[in-house]
Formats: sequence, C-alpha cells, structure tokens
Amino acid sequence: MMVSRNMQRFLTPVMTCLVVGCAPTQPNELDKLGTVRFSINDQPVQLWIANDTQERARGLMFITAKQMAPLADGTDRGMIFIFDHSVRNSFWMKNTIIPLDIAYIDNDGVVVNTYTMAPLDDRINQYPPEAPYRFVIELNSGRLAAMNVRKGTKLKLPSSVLKRTP
Repeated sequence: MMVSRNMQRFLTPVMTCLVVGCAPTQPNELDKLGTVRFSINDQPVQLWIANDTQERARGLMFITAKQMAPLADGTDRGMIFIFDHSVRNSFWMKNTIIPLDIAYIDNDGVVVNTYTMAPLDDRINQYPPEAPYRFVIELNSGRLAAMNVRKGTKLKLPSSVLKRTP
C-alpha cells in the first residue's frame, strides 16, 4: 500500500503510541484549571481555560485520549487559550501525544483558520494563523469538521470568556 508523506507524518507517532503506549511522561494538572461550558453549532463543549503564560505554554501536553474523551452526556472536551490582546504566534504539538483540531479565533469570535494537528509534531511554524487571533480552541481531531467549524465561522463565545484576561 502506498502512503503519502503527509500520511506518514501523521501515522508514525500514532503507530508509535499504539506499539509502545502513550502514557504521559509528565503530569498535566488539568484539574487546577477552570472550565467553561457552551455550545459550538449546537454541540456542547467543556473547555479547560488556559489564560496565563504558563497555562498556555503547557496546553494539552501529555494529555491522553482517555482524559480527552467526551463526558458521559456526549459533551466534547478541549481547551480554550485566552490572550489579553490579539497575537499571531503559531501553535505546535511538542509533547502532545494525541491528534488535535485547532481553531484560531479573532476578537469578534470569527474563526481565522483551522488545522488538524499531528501528535508530537514539534515543527514550530507548521500550523500558522492566517491573521491575528485572541482565542484558540483545541478539540479532539475531527471534531471541528463534525461541528461544521471552518474559516469564517462565527462562534458565540460566552461572555465569561470574552471578559477574561490573564
């Protein structure tokens, strides 16, 4: 079977996880973070809040598929990164052992662009934003497409998120 180079980049870390296991090598203390619940295109989400430099730098590093599994009621889990002003930094997947979807979101709640990110991809500019953003949402791989979220989608972020600053 012929596998494209992009598919190889995705499958190599996934296969490594299946063969040797993807247990976190360091703890990520998600229970110390606040959460916010709301809906994205009628799909409920519960997102851990990363709104200071250390929390944003740690993100979902070392988080397992089990920790990201939907809640019993079907609510998707993920993380929202909140910045106090618009920025244009790229995200990467260093020490992130599961594939994730990412949505860069501007100050008005409009999605700047999205990506599906491969686990353990430590290339710094692999997932660049197309414009400045103030929020980033990360969910399990495939969830943004399932929720019909793409560039230009307007999300209704809760006022508690819009008012929050680091």
